[in-house]
Amino acid sequence: MEIMARRSAGMLFLLQLSLLLLLHPSGTMGCALVAVDSPIVPLGSAVTASCTIQSKLCRGLEQEKVRITWMLDNEPMAGMQSQGPGDTEVSNLTLPQFNRTQAKLWCWVEWNGTKQRVGMAEIRAGYPPSKPFNLSCILNLSDYGLTCQWEPGTNSHLPTSIALKCAGSRAPAVTGCTPQGGRSRCTVPRHLLQLYRHMEIWVSATNALGTAESEHLCIDPMDVAKLDPPALRSIQSIPFQTDCIALTWEVARSNAHMELQCELRYRTPQDTAWALVTNIIGHAGTAQCCGFLFGTQYRFQMRCRRSLARGYWSEWSPGRNYTTHEKAPTGKLDVWWSARPARVGKGLEVQLCWKAPRWQEANGRVLGYHVTLSPRRRGRDPPMVCNTTHTHCNFSAPAGTRRVYLSAYNAAGEGAVTEVVLLERKGQPLAGLRAVPGGEHSLWVHWEPLRVPVAAYILEWQRVSLEPSRCSACWQMERDGAATTALIQDGIEPFQQYNISVYPLYKDAMGVPVHAVAYSKQKAPSYAPKLHLKSISKSSAELCWEPVPVEMQNGFITGYTIFWANSTTDVSTPISPGSTVNPSLSSFIIQGLKPSTLYKVHIMASTAAGGTNGTSLTLVTTVLDDAEIQFLFLTLGLVFVLLILLLICFQKNRRVKQQLWPSIPDPANSSLGKWVPAELQQEPLQVPGVKEPGLATISTVTVLERAVGKPPCAAEPSIPCTVPQEDWGSPGRGWSAAEPCRDPGGSAEPVQYARVMGSGYKGQQHGPPRLYLRSSSTQPLLLDPSPSPLPYENLWLGCPGDAGCPEELPATFPLLQGLRIGGAEELPDCRAA
Repeated sequence: MEIMARRSAGMLFLLQLSLLLLLHPSGTMGCALVAVDSPIVPLGSAVTASCTIQSKLCRGLEQEKVRITWMLDNEPMAGMQSQGPGDTEVSNLTLPQFNRTQAKLWCWVEWNGTKQRVGMAEIRAGYPPSKPFNLSCILNLSDYGLTCQWEPGTNSHLPTSIALKCAGSRAPAVTGCTPQGGRSRCTVPRHLLQLYRHMEIWVSATNALGTAESEHLCIDPMDVAKLDPPALRSIQSIPFQTDCIALTWEVARSNAHMELQCELRYRTPQDTAWALVTNIIGHAGTAQCCGFLFGTQYRFQMRCRRSLARGYWSEWSPGRNYTTHEKAPTGKLDVWWSARPARVGKGLEVQLCWKAPRWQEANGRVLGYHVTLSPRRRGRDPPMVCNTTHTHCNFSAPAGTRRVYLSAYNAAGEGAVTEVVLLERKGQPLAGLRAVPGGEHSLWVHWEPLRVPVAAYILEWQRVSLEPSRCSACWQMERDGAATTALIQDGIEPFQQYNISVYPLYKDAMGVPVHAVAYSKQKAPSYAPKLHLKSISKSSAELCWEPVPVEMQNGFITGYTIFWANSTTDVSTPISPGSTVNPSLSSFIIQGLKPSTLYKVHIMASTAAGGTNGTSLTLVTTVLDDAEIQFLFLTLGLVFVLLILLLICFQKNRRVKQQLWPSIPDPANSSLGKWVPAELQQEPLQVPGVKEPGLATISTVTVLERAVGKPPCAAEPSIPCTVPQEDWGSPGRGWSAAEPCRDPGGSAEPVQYARVMGSGYKGQQHGPPRLYLRSSSTQPLLLDPSPSPLPYENLWLGCPGDAGCPEELPATFPLLQGLRIGGAEELPDCRAA
């Protein structure tokens, strides 16, 4: 009951609203107002519209809540509804991108579940007019009108006004003419032209979004004058020779006094080029042409020019169409089929496909095709399973059906019947099938001849893709059973892979198909695969990648080449010279890398037409392998344990330390080298008056020992060995002090050693006296108990009597064996026997 009540209320509202719209003097404008910002906008721009509902003027809506909706043609749109000033409801709509060239925007009112259109605005979109180009003009001698034509450019999708403007040398620009019927040419009348004077002519295109002008053409109208075209009057077929026609024409009155040479051209709607008949005499008015097809429509045109002037050709005459007499189709149709047992019952499900007859054999317009299960006989029409205008038919046939019959018909009658034998696929297949490019849009298919006779061949091809799709028209029949090649031209595109199948047709069977893949044209792959690092060590890295999809291969992938280079090498190194990775593989191991080295690796996918490099992959080899790292940690652990054990042993056993590192005294750091006797610090050194400027360095000091068997020197007066005074300051000579000889009975007592420091002669300079140092060593040097002399005594060595200075150093003091006194050669008294 509630539903019925709502429907009754909705119907009542519609009746009230309709009556309101009919009786209101201003129609929908009094109840609703639809406004847009601009009724003509650029294509793709935004559009803003609003719909205002005045409830007071819409009877039946005064006390009800109004809901406003939008429809763009038949597509609902969502607006923003709000309360307007007064008792109005406003809905605003914004279309961010208007991509339609023309549309109607409707405003709807929804009340009680029922919608009613209350307002509409029409919106158009397009582009500013494009610039016309290729402007050219010709003067017609019949009325001396200047006919100009041009190319309009791209379509603006908006109403555009085209005008041909012209201006004389002293006259302002005027509109010469306006083209009619959307054509791109018009004629300027004679009264607007200035003959034998230059004029400026251009085309202006204007619409709601702007204006565009062509290039200005500056010409003299008489320089572009040419003849008027003839007019074709009639075209008829010759009854006895139906492939010939007879034409009649009439030349223009302005050209009647001229000798004319004419041409005739014709073509069918399927042709792109015209057939041309030349050297037609214009004043003859009639001509006969042969070689036309049956039941074919032709379009004829004619033009003329002056025979002697060789000027401009006239325009082609208005075209005249003529269709030759039809004839029943001739020739047999190319048929391809597939048959399989029916899913229900014992019949066959047959899929029959055929090619339309060639236009040379159609002999007119084919109206349809008949498919029957038995041949046609006189007086009896066979049972028909298909009567279609298409080139395929699916039907069910009784079990055991071996033949079906196909024929085409036109207005002249039914053509020859094509017998289709449903053969089983059990025959011998072809051998040596291959396909090669025949061009960008064709493929040549080759195969080896068979020893058994073949009636025909069926070639079928399909584009290879990740999403396979079946093409029902991608097949053709080769009727020559002795052929070993065939050309495929339908639906072949470059850079696409095609799978080609060839079926040999024998007299009583169909051969098993063989397949081949081919490209009509190849190029480098669209992209190379992306490398991924699978594993890495110090001398090798394993890489993997995904194969290139078949749509992006653009040819047969001949292989993948891996290039790598370290950070110090600029030239990439391939795997090996001239070798690539098999395209069936998707991984590769790089050997011979250096440890702890950064490498950049990229892959190149190649076809016969070129290769494409992929992005670079950066990797760093490890320092050690896993086994080496384990061995290193094991070795370090053993060494650490041994060190700990050795430290423990050294701390516990001092004898081991003494045996391995004994204490050896260092003579250079002993007290002997640094000791200075106390007497030398207390007593001043008495030296002769000759002074040297610095310390004298003595290279050697010789300590003399008393000779064996000599009497002690103490029994004789002490006679020091002296050196002449004039030699004291000689260059290169030093001076020294030695101990006096002792009595033979003395024992070993501490003696003092003399250390003499001096240098060569450097001239008579006054300076500090030479330094004489005396040793206070307690080590016994000579077996003499006498004390050492005072620092100022026995400055020069001397040996009393016959006691000479010893030649050999004492063996008991090996440290003095290398000491000699410089200048000893001048002491003859000390070396006397």
